[in-house]
Amino acid sequence: MKKLILTFALITTVIQINAQEFQGMAVYESKTSTSDFKNRMQGNKDITPEMQKNMEEGMKKMFEKTFILNFDKSASIYKEEEKLDAPTQGGGFGGMRMMSSMMGGGGTFYKNVKSKSYTVDKEFMGKEFLVKDSLPNLKWKMETETKVIGGYNCFKATAVRPVSKSDFRNFRPKKEEKTEVVKTDDKEKKTSFMSEIEMPKEVTITAWYTPEIPVNQGPESYWGLPGLILEVNDGKTTVLCSKVVLNIKDKAEIKEATKGKVVSQKEYDDIVVKKMEEMREMRERNGGGMPMRIGG
Repeated sequence: MKKLILTFALITTVIQINAQEFQGMAVYESKTSTSDFKNRMQGNKDITPEMQKNMEEGMKKMFEKTFILNFDKSASIYKEEEKLDAPTQGGGFGGMRMMSSMMGGGGTFYKNVKSKSYTVDKEFMGKEFLVKDSLPNLKWKMETETKVIGGYNCFKATAVRPVSKSDFRNFRPKKEEKTEVVKTDDKEKKTSFMSEIEMPKEVTITAWYTPEIPVNQGPESYWGLPGLILEVNDGKTTVLCSKVVLNIKDKAEIKEATKGKVVSQKEYDDIVVKKMEEMREMRERNGGGMPMRIGG
């Protein structure tokens, strides 16, 4: 009887989705683990309890976000929910404002599963970019595990993908050498934040999708499964769907952004890495300093 009910529900959903003007909306909560950075702060004698509190509040804003996915049969837009934040007092954690744009937020991520392409507008150090590239060809492995998310029956799938150099969510502090002693009162021997972090070359993705919503969509760049992806674990980040609305009345305009310098994903990654390295070198020379502007 349960199988009959599920089959009927699937058929009904398919009929609804095949409607000419079908559109759905899903809300996702994204959270990235900050345990590595908290542990590093706790072991730093130069950081006062007040400084640590301010840093943790800033990291929470960067690493805990809400996104809205509007989708139809072939395309979708994924954008961070707009919030009115109070002005930040003081400088805060070095580079925190700039890094916030590299923590999965900012811009509109448009993807088209028919053309297998995506477009996302990015702002980096005062310059606007339009990243246009092909969707990642994820080789999903279908698993046997199942679970229920928001009342939808979901199936597990896994894949391995390279990590983007401009995505700071999988960065982590480098392990300190036990034999190395760094004098905190010697500015020349202090190590910058950027030189203390590293990133894996690839990451294993775990996704949960529901055939009850048979669209080839999901959060961010995730796609390619026979159903809407409701949860993704991507290294240190988990994105979980908290709400789904099908056949919404107030339809969103699903189209790609057009403003910004057009670059490929690799070109954008190279720009970010180059400028971050320039900032690291400048900070090492001057013991601080303002971010450099991007010309052109």
